[in-house]
Amino acid sequence: MKKDVIIACDFPSKNDVMDFLDLFGKEKPFVKIGMELFYAEGPDIVRQIKKKGHKIFLDLKLHDIPNTVERAMRSLSLLDVDMVNLHTSGTVKMMQAALKGLTREDGTRPLLIGVTQLTSINDQELSEELMINGTMDEVVINYAKLALTAGIDGVVCSPLEAEKVKNACGASFIAVTPGIRFKDSKKDDQARITTPYDASKMGCDYIVVGRPITQADDPVAAYRRCVHEFVYGKETE
Repeated sequence: MKKDVIIACDFPSKNDVMDFLDLFGKEKPFVKIGMELFYAEGPDIVRQIKKKGHKIFLDLKLHDIPNTVERAMRSLSLLDVDMVNLHTSGTVKMMQAALKGLTREDGTRPLLIGVTQLTSINDQELSEELMINGTMDEVVINYAKLALTAGIDGVVCSPLEAEKVKNACGASFIAVTPGIRFKDSKKDDQARITTPYDASKMGCDYIVVGRPITQADDPVAAYRRCVHEFVYGKETE
């Protein structure tokens, strides 16, 4: 599978994201549209960005009863996005319903990815607040196996868990990994992180990068640096 860098376009409005994407000219990076932008602008922002020629990961993390998720995915399937996600903790039954709803009449569908544990969560919070027994690795691998059983394409996990997910679920099982920072970037609110270069060695298929690109002095240069490190596996000095 070809590796790719996905830019997290976590902007508050259409004008902000369009101005940002215009910086790239003829380059058309893969982008993530999350809750902030989608809830502010609605489905039309997806159509407009798709019309500009970008691949889109629609990051809405669906989690509800199976029937509701199936119907929601049926609506999202009409937006021609390339990847969508849900929470694996919604159970195998919910993930299977999502897959059914996402599949169009002609049999085509976007990639469907399951969130295991958010990269902002640490082991202490997992145990003390969420009352989930087991280590982070054990929990993530268990959720990944549930996703595999449900028949979806892969999971969202931290880069630190990607190789273990691959070992448990197979090389073709997709690992999408946020929590990416350059060596000289701020950690922000992420707990389980690594660099694009290190992620390239850990079995990640896609990395999702937000603030290190979107808040950089030169976002295009920062994006190219990510591609240089992750896609081509060349460490930046």
